Amino acid sequence: MPIINVKMTHEDGGATKEQKELLAKKLTQVFVDVFKRGEKTCVVTIDEIPTDNYAIGGETITNIRKK
Repeated sequence: MPIINVKMTHEDGGATKEQKELLAKKLTQVFVDVFKRGEKTCVVTIDEIPTDNYAIGGETITNIRKK
């Protein structure tokens, strides 16, 4: 069973339920189109990461965005 995992920063209130549903539907459809497998085999997970928990070059995204 394929698992497509999307990781993104949680900003400005985060993604809406509708945005997440649309993203999952579209990613699933691309999987079906490319691999010719049924959509019922495709799992999509979405992880929103607080910007305090995400760092680049040792600096959190929160601090980078403040600059």
